[in-house]
Order: sequence, then C-alpha cells, then structure tokens
Amino acid sequence: MRNLQRTGRTCSRASCRSSASKTLTYIYAESTAVLGPLATFAEPHSYDLCLQHSLTLTVPNGWNFIKQEPEGETAGPSEDDLMAIADAVREVAQAHTQQHDVRQAPASEVGRRGHLRALPSN
Repeated sequence: MRNLQRTGRTCSRASCRSSASKTLTYIYAESTAVLGPLATFAEPHSYDLCLQHSLTLTVPNGWNFIKQEPEGETAGPSEDDLMAIADAVREVAQAHTQQHDVRQAPASEVGRRGHLRALPSN
C-alpha cells in the first residue's frame, strides 16, 4: 500500500484495486514486452501492474519478454549527488547575493522588486 500513497496509481488490471509496483510496456514492432520498475509518470501506452499481476504475467506466443529489475539501492540519487546539488545551489545563492550587494540602484529609481520597478512621479 506504500506505493499507492506515494504515486496514487493502481493496477491496470480490471477490478484490481492493489497499488501499482511495476510498469508493462509493449513494443509491437519488435514483438517484445518489457516489465520494469514503476515508471515515474503514467504513460498512455503502458500498463501499471501490482506485484501479484506482474508475477503472473504471460506474453503472447513468440514474443520476447524482458524483465528489468532495479539494481539494489542504486535507484535514485546517491548521497554524493545530493551534496553536489546542495553545493551548486549554495554557490548560485552566494553569487546572487554578492551581485546584489555590488549593484547600486540608480538615483531616479525609488524601489525595485524582481522585474518590477517603481519610479518617482515627476
């Protein structure tokens, strides 16, 4: 039930109310069915399946079946990735603050907020 709370997506099979945990995609041109981890976004030409239906899935005779499993805990950003993002955000914020301190407002300008400017009336 955890996936349902996180994604809000249920199994695509008729009358199944279980939370989706896998995504099934058919590649018709290659007669291939691909079952992998739950896709980030619901796609119109793929099917979200619960664990039970993904385990009992069968494909048409003569079709290839590819089952992709996530590689342990490598799914999602690592701690190093998150730290790199945090450092980049800090650098941008610091550069923005320094530019703001250096820049002086023109004498005719009363106030500035973002892209809007208030000018004195003459």
